[in-house]
Amino acid sequence: MAEPRLKAGLWVKMALRLADRDGRPGVVLRKGDPDSGGVLVVLRGREGLCVLSQVRAGDGALAWMRGTGVDPVDQAAVDAYVARQVRFDPDIWVLEFDVPDLTPPFEGRLV
Repeated sequence: MAEPRLKAGLWVKMALRLADRDGRPGVVLRKGDPDSGGVLVVLRGREGLCVLSQVRAGDGALAWMRGTGVDPVDQAAVDAYVARQVRFDPDIWVLEFDVPDLTPPFEGRLV
Protein backbone atom coordinates (compact mmCIF):
# COMPACT_ATOMS: atom_id res chain seq x y z
CA MET A 1 0.00 0.00 0.00
CA ALA A 2 1.33 3.45 -0.87
CA GLU A 3 2.22 5.90 1.89
CA PRO A 4 -0.24 8.81 2.09
CA ARG A 5 1.33 12.01 0.80
CA LEU A 6 0.81 15.51 2.09
CA LYS A 7 -0.14 17.97 -0.65
CA ALA A 8 2.74 20.28 -1.57
CA GLY A 9 0.77 23.46 -0.89
CA LEU A 10 -0.03 22.32 2.66
CA TRP A 11 3.59 21.33 3.31
CA VAL A 12 4.77 24.76 2.12
CA LYS A 13 2.34 26.56 4.46
CA MET A 14 3.47 24.39 7.37
CA ALA A 15 7.18 24.99 6.68
CA LEU A 16 6.69 28.75 6.41
CA ARG A 17 4.73 28.90 9.68
CA LEU A 18 7.24 26.76 11.60
CA ALA A 19 10.11 28.87 10.33
CA ASP A 20 8.37 32.14 11.16
CA ARG A 21 7.57 30.89 14.65
CA ASP A 22 11.27 30.16 15.20
CA GLY A 23 12.45 33.53 13.87
CA ARG A 24 13.73 32.10 10.59
CA PRO A 25 11.61 33.94 8.01
CA GLY A 26 10.81 32.33 4.71
CA VAL A 27 9.21 33.30 1.41
CA VAL A 28 7.82 31.54 -1.64
CA LEU A 29 10.05 32.40 -4.60
CA ARG A 30 8.05 30.27 -7.03
CA LYS A 31 4.63 28.69 -6.68
CA GLY A 32 4.32 25.16 -7.91
CA ASP A 33 1.45 22.73 -8.24
CA PRO A 34 -0.52 22.89 -4.96
CA ASP A 35 -1.32 19.18 -5.02
CA SER A 36 1.68 17.31 -6.37
CA GLY A 37 4.55 19.73 -6.93
CA GLY A 38 8.02 19.00 -5.63
CA VAL A 39 9.88 21.42 -3.36
CA LEU A 40 13.27 23.13 -3.46
CA VAL A 41 14.43 25.02 -0.38
CA VAL A 42 17.06 27.76 -0.62
CA LEU A 43 18.83 28.32 2.68
CA ARG A 44 20.48 31.75 3.01
CA GLY A 45 23.15 31.81 5.71
CA ARG A 46 26.14 33.84 6.89
CA GLU A 47 28.63 31.83 4.82
CA GLY A 48 26.59 31.57 1.60
CA LEU A 49 23.65 29.63 0.25
CA CYS A 50 22.54 26.03 -0.11
CA VAL A 51 19.67 24.40 -1.98
CA LEU A 52 17.85 21.41 -0.54
CA SER A 53 16.00 19.24 -3.00
CA GLN A 54 13.09 17.05 -1.93
CA VAL A 55 13.80 13.39 -2.73
CA ARG A 56 12.71 9.92 -1.71
CA ALA A 57 15.20 7.84 0.26
CA GLY A 58 15.86 4.19 -0.52
CA ASP A 59 13.08 3.16 1.86
CA GLY A 60 10.61 5.49 0.10
CA ALA A 61 10.47 8.04 2.92
CA LEU A 62 10.66 11.76 2.22
CA ALA A 63 14.20 13.13 2.56
CA TRP A 64 16.29 16.13 1.53
CA MET A 65 19.45 16.24 -0.55
CA ARG A 66 21.91 19.15 -0.64
CA GLY A 67 21.54 19.77 -4.36
CA THR A 68 24.34 22.33 -4.49
CA GLY A 69 26.75 20.18 -2.48
CA VAL A 70 27.94 20.22 1.12
CA ASP A 71 29.72 23.58 0.94
CA PRO A 72 27.90 26.94 0.73
CA VAL A 73 27.63 28.45 -2.77
CA ASP A 74 26.93 31.90 -4.23
CA GLN A 75 23.69 33.28 -5.68
CA ALA A 76 24.70 32.46 -9.27
CA ALA A 77 25.11 28.76 -8.44
CA VAL A 78 21.73 28.71 -6.68
CA ASP A 79 20.03 30.46 -9.60
CA ALA A 80 21.55 27.99 -12.09
CA TYR A 81 20.51 24.96 -10.00
CA VAL A 82 16.95 26.24 -9.54
CA ALA A 83 16.63 27.04 -13.27
CA ARG A 84 17.73 23.49 -14.20
CA GLN A 85 15.22 21.97 -11.79
CA VAL A 86 12.37 24.18 -13.03
CA ARG A 87 13.11 23.12 -16.64
CA PHE A 88 12.96 19.48 -15.49
CA ASP A 89 9.84 19.93 -13.30
CA PRO A 90 7.68 23.01 -14.05
CA ASP A 91 5.37 22.14 -11.11
CA ILE A 92 8.12 22.64 -8.50
CA TRP A 93 7.87 25.05 -5.56
CA VAL A 94 10.89 27.15 -4.54
CA LEU A 95 11.10 28.49 -0.98
CA GLU A 96 13.82 30.57 0.63
CA PHE A 97 14.64 30.80 4.33
CA ASP A 98 17.00 33.14 6.17
CA VAL A 99 18.91 30.71 8.40
CA PRO A 100 22.33 31.94 9.58
CA ASP A 101 23.67 28.41 10.19
CA LEU A 102 22.23 26.82 6.99
CA THR A 103 20.11 24.47 9.11
CA PRO A 104 16.64 23.78 7.69
CA PRO A 105 13.85 25.41 9.73
CA PHE A 106 11.82 22.19 9.58
CA GLU A 107 12.45 18.60 10.56
CA GLY A 108 13.71 16.46 7.75
CA ARG A 109 16.11 13.68 6.97
CA LEU A 110 19.19 14.73 5.00
CA VAL A 111 20.65 12.14 2.62
